Amino acid sequence: MKKMLLLGAAFVTLTLSAPAQAELKFKPGEDPRFNWANYEELKKVDLKGETLSIFGPWRGEDEGLIRTVLDYFAEATGAEIKYSSSENYEQQIVIDTQAGSPPNIAVLPQPGLIQDLASKGLLTPLGDDTANWVKDNYGAGQSWVDLGTFKDKDGKPGFFAFPYKADVKSLVWYSPDNFEEADYEVPKTQEELAELEQKIIADGGTPWCIGLGSGGATGWPATDWVEDIMLRTQTPETYDKWVKDEIPFNDPAVVNAIDIFGKIATDDKMVEGGAKAVAATDFRDSPKGLFSVPPKCYLHHQASFIPTFFPEGTEIGQDADFFYYPPYASKADLGTPVLGAGTLAMITKDSKSARAFIEFLKMPLAHEIWMAQGGFVTPLKSVNNDAYASEALKKQGAILAEASTFRFDGSDLMPGKIGAGAFWTGMIDLVGGKSAQDVATDIQKSWDAIK
Repeated sequence: MKKMLLLGAAFVTLTLSAPAQAELKFKPGEDPRFNWANYEELKKVDLKGETLSIFGPWRGEDEGLIRTVLDYFAEATGAEIKYSSSENYEQQIVIDTQAGSPPNIAVLPQPGLIQDLASKGLLTPLGDDTANWVKDNYGAGQSWVDLGTFKDKDGKPGFFAFPYKADVKSLVWYSPDNFEEADYEVPKTQEELAELEQKIIADGGTPWCIGLGSGGATGWPATDWVEDIMLRTQTPETYDKWVKDEIPFNDPAVVNAIDIFGKIATDDKMVEGGAKAVAATDFRDSPKGLFSVPPKCYLHHQASFIPTFFPEGTEIGQDADFFYYPPYASKADLGTPVLGAGTLAMITKDSKSARAFIEFLKMPLAHEIWMAQGGFVTPLKSVNNDAYASEALKKQGAILAEASTFRFDGSDLMPGKIGAGAFWTGMIDLVGGKSAQDVATDIQKSWDAIK
């Protein structure tokens, strides 16, 4: 889901000194789901008297969850942790770093913002050893290394940002009951998905629920479709060139991906309510057709957050489930790509405790504590998958761990006027009847205009 900048100056600081063990969410050594050997190893790191300041995007419930993770670092090492966040954290971290008062650790979900900080010399390199560790221990490891690599103030690339907590977008949601009743099977390839679409239509049903409405951000759900299709029809290198404007938006590779989505979204037989309903339907309302009796649609392409908008009481795994948006059998060389997003941790003020914290994030325990409480998936292959709070999260974790390629949401990597502007409006033009070629050319003109 695209992020709209929330204006406001609210700023929260949470201080975590070493708590008593009884305050830890899970008592060390007692729950076999966790790698308690990590905790014993962490206790060998003496940070008594040191303060570690961490600035991150997590507020509200997520702030409480990250606190439970930080408790273990504080308890084991003796460090005092000061966690802070802000409603407008993207602006706040720039203000703090440029004012010479940065936190030791900054955690951000925007690679573009991280590149700005790196190019100004405001980040500390994490080193080749850490980059190689990520490559060896993360699913699609090289992809995550590439994501955390940025150019410094001299234009030299370095590994600056450690990936922690991911989001999966390459998902298709459906109702297992609807599939069972209609005798449909989960497709493993795009070719099988196309056959399923035609079978649903032949049976008198409608394959897809699609809604692009989102107020001032209307259009963004279609960008995720296009990005997923790009990763299944083109090499990761072509995807990278596209999001960097090294190939134009109206390159045949991109036009093809836009056209594939357009042929689905503008086909009245393919979409609930017909083509005219796609732009008019709010994305939060679009999954409702899955739960109608009889179902108004059978498939919904959306990221891992969408169950928030399912009917109250919907049980994931029973009333609703998901499958990995599949690759083309005819393009097996492209592997199993995953589109997503995530947060990256970097050192903005070097210290012994900051270095130790990055090492902590390499430990399965740093992931498992949050995994067990929900809302967290990771590409780290060494975690105990039984620690996941639900089967759905375990499945998403497996998708990440088994991915051949991971790519960050492309529109989030583009300049704001494109990824959160012309791309969105172009998708509305597409479902309104404009050709993929014309839409792509218009978006490229907008990109050229800001160079």
